[in-house]
Amino acid sequence: MPVEIRVPPLGESLVDAVVGQWLKAEGDEVSRGDTLVELETDKVNLDVAATEDGVLNRIDKHEGDVVTVGELLGVVAEGAGASQNGATEAQTTEAPAAEPVAAPVAATATSAPAPPPPPAPGETPVAGTIDPTGGRAAPAVRRLAEEHAVDLAAVQGTGPGGRVTREDVLAIVEAQRTGAVAATQAPTTAPAPAPVPTPAPAPVAATPTPVETPQPVAPSADGREERVRMSRRRQTIATRLVEAQHTAAMLTTFNEIDMSAVMELRAARKDAFKERHGVNLGFMSFFTKASVGALKAFPQVNAEIQGTDLILKKYYDIGIAVGVDEGLVVPVVRDADRKTFAAIEQEIIDLATKARENKLTIPELTGGTFTITNGGIFGSLMSTPILNAPQVGILGMHAIQQRPVARNNEVVIRPMMYVALSYDHRVVDGREAVQFLVRIKELVEDPTTLLLEG
Repeated sequence: MPVEIRVPPLGESLVDAVVGQWLKAEGDEVSRGDTLVELETDKVNLDVAATEDGVLNRIDKHEGDVVTVGELLGVVAEGAGASQNGATEAQTTEAPAAEPVAAPVAATATSAPAPPPPPAPGETPVAGTIDPTGGRAAPAVRRLAEEHAVDLAAVQGTGPGGRVTREDVLAIVEAQRTGAVAATQAPTTAPAPAPVPTPAPAPVAATPTPVETPQPVAPSADGREERVRMSRRRQTIATRLVEAQHTAAMLTTFNEIDMSAVMELRAARKDAFKERHGVNLGFMSFFTKASVGALKAFPQVNAEIQGTDLILKKYYDIGIAVGVDEGLVVPVVRDADRKTFAAIEQEIIDLATKARENKLTIPELTGGTFTITNGGIFGSLMSTPILNAPQVGILGMHAIQQRPVARNNEVVIRPMMYVALSYDHRVVDGREAVQFLVRIKELVEDPTTLLLEG
């Protein structure tokens, strides 16, 4: 029986997806567990796999189509491998019984036997009883045959029940190019019903000559532009960034942080830290801990608007923005206030790796209370980050730069970083936003206090 391929459950809050790339074409054989098609959702991409061995018989939804949970994507003809083996065995075992009537069947068949002298008794009926214009070849295979001017009626299929596969057509094309088509393609006109004539192969060799040159592909207008479909994730990012600007009263305040103390601490402890915990001591753990300390001091920044209510959150799930090919994703470090520096560093590494390998799950991308984004790794000196709705605050880190600053009435060179806090003015007042950023500055410039405040 055919097996229907349907859109699986997509996860909480996700109701639809966009069909991405089909990894199998119509007519291709598939095995259980093979990925058939990719689905793009707002947050992650999902692979839809075959549940049974068989042949991809039909594709109902194509790349770019929007689909919902349970919608039909395509159909797999179940048990293709078994059917093929069974057909082969049937031909082998039934050949002796069919021997007395082989000659009259061959005389009425629509497809001629292969060129070798006496044709095998059981082969002719299989090739000749299949409708050459019916379900004998999938649409993709028929298109391939049309492109190369291959007559499907003259091709003896190797698929289940004599079905013509993509490989059969490609074998014909290759044989035509090398001049060996007579061994792989039957004549386009049936031979005389008399004993096998020897001159029959001559017209066969001449028939495929016009398909030596493949059909040309129409070029684009002038090659100066390329139209590329936006992925579902990219579309969602674009929509939500615009929504954040339209629905929030967003402002940004700036400050700068002297990174000397943190850099000195890292230089002194990095080897012992790496040896003990197996991860490097980076800047993100310091800023994560500093953010937690500032959020505790200013709980309005760790809030969310729901209707006419303000939800003050007493847990600290910090989103860490990660840049991937399709845009920015924000996996979440849960309960950052309860984690050590080493645990935070390890979790950030794990989440960033999964993001770049497109293996993040829906729970890992939802539920953050505050976000940190580090444009400094790309060389950004200053920026105004956009809120990650429904959060009301986001911290932007930037590149560390040696700059002259005044210390004790003297000009000295210090490693300085500009930081930015974008906030929703509906919830956070300017005074609180400035003090929040000053608190982060104080904690990072005196990192020993993070042991208490973080």
